[in-house]
Amino acid sequence: MNKAELVEAMASEAGLSKADAKKALDAFINATTGALKDGDRLSLIGFGSFSISNRKARTGRNPQTGKEIQIAAKNVVKFKAGSELASAVN
Repeated sequence: MNKAELVEAMASEAGLSKADAKKALDAFINATTGALKDGDRLSLIGFGSFSISNRKARTGRNPQTGKEIQIAAKNVVKFKAGSELASAVN
């Protein structure tokens, strides 16, 4: 499912226009991004939680040449599924 399909599904599920559903989705994405940038954790009970984790710098290997390379430290977004989402998928 891509963004347009998600907007369409949200609109039909909530009885909204596609324009309103797109605004709601964009607002959710912006709020989530802002919270994660600030170092906050976003928890949606039953659905899951988004958090930031710091990945340390490490030495890697170029698969084509076998030469060692340095991989810089960076922050990564993690998602842990909630119990309702996990049980719905299984």
